Amino acid sequence: MTEKLFRAAKKHIAGGVNSPVRAFKSVTGTPVFFKKARGAYLYDTEGRKYIDYVGSWGPMILGHAHPDVVRSVQKASANGLSFGAPTEIETQMADKICDLMPNLEKIRMVSSGTEAAMSAIRLARGYTGRDKIVKFEGCYHGHADSLLVKAGSGALTLGVPTSPGVPASLARHTITLDYNKPEQVERIFSRMGEQIAAIIVEPVAGNMNCVPGTRAFLSTLRRVCNKYQSVLIFDEVMSGFRVALGGAQSIYNIKPDLTVLGKVIGGGMPVGAFGGLARIMDLLAPDGPVYQAGTLSGNPVAMSAGLTTLRLISRPGFFKQLSAKTKMLTEELQDVADQAAIPFTTNTMGGMFGLFFSGAKRITTFGQVMGCNQDHFRKFFHGMLRNGIYLAPSAYEAGFVSSKHTVIDINKTVRIAYKILKELK
Repeated sequence: MTEKLFRAAKKHIAGGVNSPVRAFKSVTGTPVFFKKARGAYLYDTEGRKYIDYVGSWGPMILGHAHPDVVRSVQKASANGLSFGAPTEIETQMADKICDLMPNLEKIRMVSSGTEAAMSAIRLARGYTGRDKIVKFEGCYHGHADSLLVKAGSGALTLGVPTSPGVPASLARHTITLDYNKPEQVERIFSRMGEQIAAIIVEPVAGNMNCVPGTRAFLSTLRRVCNKYQSVLIFDEVMSGFRVALGGAQSIYNIKPDLTVLGKVIGGGMPVGAFGGLARIMDLLAPDGPVYQAGTLSGNPVAMSAGLTTLRLISRPGFFKQLSAKTKMLTEELQDVADQAAIPFTTNTMGGMFGLFFSGAKRITTFGQVMGCNQDHFRKFFHGMLRNGIYLAPSAYEAGFVSSKHTVIDINKTVRIAYKILKELK
């Protein structure tokens, strides 16, 4: 049935998918079509059950179809799906996010992470009066033209680090450096710091698999932005409310000027946001000259789902338990990989994790990620899939554990992984 559904999808959907990584190009084969989800599990169109470690690419931190989130969506939608006008719940959502992430003084809701990152870059350029931005190879900030230059995630999966259609005249304003290489940042700022409007970075990269930034690297970004009066933007679309209640910035204790959010704040609905220092945010229209708008921004149904999610994950001990489950999974996977004599290592932070078929003790750079054994990953992915474990269909994507994953789920995952790893050997 899966092959039939994919053929039907290809008739009128470009590539048969509405986001490239779903197409299984990196791992080969036909994508799985899902019909429903509950808790930590997905169910495909043929009724097969999978333990899910993708979580809709991050937002399902409470598991799928959490009863409280579903009820909030049902209640909100009964009052109307969208108004294109102010609602009280937008203010409640803004208050909650700014309360949880104190580096955000003001915020604006949008409809996607791409829109949020694009808007944050425009705002930084408007604030500084400069054009150039710095980003890092392997980090993905959405598919806006100035950001799709040596991007990660789906662009890596497809082997197209610089997409056709991005004008060279625009791309020249984007400086791409190596992630976790602070000396490169210092060199480029010493040469042209006065021309650079902003640095945008994933403090915990989730689009070249899961690669946390080093403290030295992120501290250097803050220091050079202070020195040259550039704007530091943390893209926490993946890490925000995923690695800690205050995001990665609360773990590293580094204060960005602007923060980009998404995923969890929508509770599964398509939402993004960007916010930060009031003196920068006040430049946005209608109060300032930097234009940004969105007809459906702050959608009341999405706000309801996101606000309910944030309230639930704010419970005492939530992230301690989530981190413990994630560490249990990665540590036990490392143990069975060692037993099977397969070069393998993991990264983890909060509810995010990365699996790498590499002999390196720790993966910290884009080059190390690209040097991993992709053939082993493909075989591991399909072996796990056949046995009811759903991992991201790309070696360049982070994995996610939810509060609904149980010790039984983790133990089953590890048992199956051991079987597949032995077959790889």
